[in-house]
Amino acid sequence: MNLGTPIAIGNTAKIYLYEGKIVKVFNDYLPLTESLYEANKQSFAYLHGLNVPKVLDVTEIDGKQAIIMEYIKGRTMGEILSENMDQAEHFINISIDIQQKIHMVVADSLEPMFEKLRRKIEITTNLEERHKSLLIQKLNSMTFDNKLCHGDFHLFNLIISDNGKATIIDWVDSSAGDIRADIYRTYLLYSQFSVELAEMYLRLYLEKSGLSKEEIFQWAPIIAGARLSENVSSEKSERLMDIINHYCPL
Repeated sequence: MNLGTPIAIGNTAKIYLYEGKIVKVFNDYLPLTESLYEANKQSFAYLHGLNVPKVLDVTEIDGKQAIIMEYIKGRTMGEILSENMDQAEHFINISIDIQQKIHMVVADSLEPMFEKLRRKIEITTNLEERHKSLLIQKLNSMTFDNKLCHGDFHLFNLIISDNGKATIIDWVDSSAGDIRADIYRTYLLYSQFSVELAEMYLRLYLEKSGLSKEEIFQWAPIIAGARLSENVSSEKSERLMDIINHYCPL
């Protein structure tokens, strides 16, 4: 099947716009359950009333796993903001309201965040065994709520349609866990590119939620350790190691 040129290429898949639908075609090296695994998470969010693209089919295209989903016409909030940084607080406020709606959903049926984070820490090759042990020990000491956490929440995963409505995309990293960990993950992603934007996000989220910075940052070394396993080209492993060493010195 000729899907044309991808409109986006990620670490795990290529995204196509074909016959008015989004087709996500996964890379060959992934487990054969990857497409169904991700589709189930996205469908869970959709069924709980969140503004998420509807999954239309899970199939195979030219021997590769694929998800076919509703096409949401629009631009990401991140793209819009990059053209007018004076609007940063406005868009961050909108995004936090959306993230808090996500965090209100009880997600008992999804993969526990505890298992997901532990697995990521265990498989990373950038950590010494002593550090892995310390991080898992810290993870074991955490108390967990089974709230829906997006796992990769930022402005580029929010599409604004012409009617001004925001749609949340990219649910592959979602899990059932502690919203404080999800908040720190977003902070960490923003701070990779702009400390000012990250601090604005944190300040506004704390104001809206009543949480404290200490509650959020207790997750810092765990989330940084899990992030190391992702091998993202734009992320500096030295930065993540600095965070881990600050909170969990050997």
